[in-house]
Amino acid sequence: MAEHEHVRVAVIGSGFGGLGAAVRLRREGITDFVVLERADSVGGTWRDNSYPGCACDVPSHLYSFSFAPNPDWPRTFSGQEHIRVYLERIADVFHLRPHLRFNSEVKLLTWDAEKLRWDIETSSGSLSADIVVSATGPLSDPKVPEIPGLDSFPGKVFHSARWDHDYDLRGKRVAMVGTGASAIQIVPSIQPLVSKLTLFQRTPPWVMPRVDRAIGGAERWLHRRLPFTTQARRGLLWGIRELQVQAFTKHPDELGLVEQLAKRNMARAVKDPALRAKLTPDYRIGCKRILLSNTYYPALVRSNVDVVAGGLTEVRGSTLVAADGSEAEADAIVFGTGFRVTDMPIAERVVGAEGVTLAESWKGGMAALRGSAAAGFPNFMTVIGPNTGLGNSSMILMIESQLNYMADYVRQLGVLGGRSALDARPGAVRAWNDKVQERMKRTVWNTGGCTSWYLDANGRNTTVWPGTTTEFRRATRRVDLAEYEVLRAPAREGGASALEGAQMEVEA
Repeated sequence: MAEHEHVRVAVIGSGFGGLGAAVRLRREGITDFVVLERADSVGGTWRDNSYPGCACDVPSHLYSFSFAPNPDWPRTFSGQEHIRVYLERIADVFHLRPHLRFNSEVKLLTWDAEKLRWDIETSSGSLSADIVVSATGPLSDPKVPEIPGLDSFPGKVFHSARWDHDYDLRGKRVAMVGTGASAIQIVPSIQPLVSKLTLFQRTPPWVMPRVDRAIGGAERWLHRRLPFTTQARRGLLWGIRELQVQAFTKHPDELGLVEQLAKRNMARAVKDPALRAKLTPDYRIGCKRILLSNTYYPALVRSNVDVVAGGLTEVRGSTLVAADGSEAEADAIVFGTGFRVTDMPIAERVVGAEGVTLAESWKGGMAALRGSAAAGFPNFMTVIGPNTGLGNSSMILMIESQLNYMADYVRQLGVLGGRSALDARPGAVRAWNDKVQERMKRTVWNTGGCTSWYLDANGRNTTVWPGTTTEFRRATRRVDLAEYEVLRAPAREGGASALEGAQMEVEA
């Protein structure tokens, strides 16, 4: 990386969001950009999560870009290795390799109010950019709880997103901490290998059957020869999920029938009433993400598996103590305890126009105009920002909507001309967030009686979008300049400040 390099756009992260942003920039005719990636390859979440059994819980044909359909998905629900190959192919097909800067972790982003640019310090050097697109993703930085005595544990400890493939679990006593989407895939994958598996379950999940199958050669041939069949398949998958949204966002009571189906799914595999009682949630289905598995419950009834109905609270040497006082011996601890979603580490490294970090600005809760722009952080956009998550569909749909918004954002700056920047008005951010939070009050995520990672430390839901993907696409179709302050940096005259009289108010 050149020591004083300057680019039009710097994209952070090379997962779906970052690669999608890169493709869209090229389609907009912008080639003066870089993609900064802290690792040594693309993939984001699907590079970092390589644990046994790792797979997507969204159908393959919906969990892919609309502009890059893949007729050769091998299964209806793809595994991690297939999704990673798909992302590598995106980097090749769309000629993104020259823009990728690997081993370049962003350490600090500082807004230069005089030059109207971002100064960027990375682990491989420094550069500056007119615009920064942060696509680090909410599922990128693992969260491990602080547990007394954990440092003294003599065995192996790792998070599901940092799986140690050099450590052989065969014949070991393993503790699995957590019962989220990763854990329900890990448990049945390692159960046949270990001598003892203890599952520390703080809250049981709702689990539905996973309707997964191999996609035959004839189907794939059809999709290759007749591309419209791939589009039709994607459209059907999308439409079904759009119809489901109202139950999650407006009528949570309608989910009672789904609960009964989930209970029947459990009863088919778990005959012991005591174990069923441990595994039955006490909150409305959908309050936490509904998980899909055909192998989770069957694994839990095996003789070498114990389910502890309480979280891990203390470690005493190789003895693990649960909230209910029960104890278990372990040689290894695997944490499936999620990620730093509502306190993303990148926010601590972004210093805006007022000299405060994005983390400080978001101390009361994350908020961004249309999920993309935070007040006080000009020309800084987030992909998968606040309140853009989904509880029942594909995040690729939301990412593509935000890429539409990003593209128009860049176009508007081009129309403004000169050295200019857009800063979301605090009032516009507040109005957008108030509307989102008002809609959130009726949703199952807020009324379902659970505590989930959708909620921040203040109990506010700052992660999920309370509507359909169609509504979000409509809301992010174009940038409304009335929601922004336009900053300009006129040419210096007689040593005058480059920002003297630079703010221009835009009438609605």
